Amino acid sequence: METALHSFIVSLPLAVAVWLIMLLVLAGAAALGAVPRTAKTEDPEKKEHLRYAAEVSVAAERAAATAERRRAAWAGAQDELDAAWAAFDAADRAARAGAKAGAYPLMSRRRKPGENVDRQRYLHHRATEACRRRDLSIAQLNDILAHRGWNPRLHPVVQEAALRNAIRDHRLATYQAALEKERTAWRAAEVSAEAVRSLRLEAAAAIARGGARQPASDELWWTGQWTTAELPAVA
Repeated sequence: METALHSFIVSLPLAVAVWLIMLLVLAGAAALGAVPRTAKTEDPEKKEHLRYAAEVSVAAERAAATAERRRAAWAGAQDELDAAWAAFDAADRAARAGAKAGAYPLMSRRRKPGENVDRQRYLHHRATEACRRRDLSIAQLNDILAHRGWNPRLHPVVQEAALRNAIRDHRLATYQAALEKERTAWRAAEVSAEAVRSLRLEAAAAIARGGARQPASDELWWTGQWTTAELPAVA
């Protein structure tokens, strides 16, 4: 009896230790089962969406820089258009005033010796001055100096009226060229603005597909900045 009791007492700590180890193992397994599997490998499809979103965002930033440059070019073209219109308007008023002055008949008299040379010199001088002011084109000046369509023997009053008409024609052509340039710049700015909007919306959609939080304020700011309605139609 004493031997059996002694054996039980001696083996009791070992049994307790074994049970404690088993309980610890079971508790650890239960804890691992309760913890979410955060270490699971991220969905490859979501990673691909996020990678694509990053690439599109970079492209959108580059498109935005291009849009800024084209917008500035459009603003410069508008300034040139306004200046061209002001120059044409002034030339048109001067031509009208010259036409009124030419309505009165000139006295017919015998010309002095060398007067035709003086009239020709006057025409060439006035045309050269106008070309230097960019009121006449080089082609127009060449026609005047070569007397193509120009009579250098006419009275200076008549020549002055003809020069004013030529200046008006040149300013009108300059205005029309500036108008076409402004329209082209406007179309380029509009295309760039649309590209920025499309790229940023595509990036936002890719971010949403990837499950990441979308910085909506940034995308909405760009959408508001690059609205087509902000670009007024040309006259």
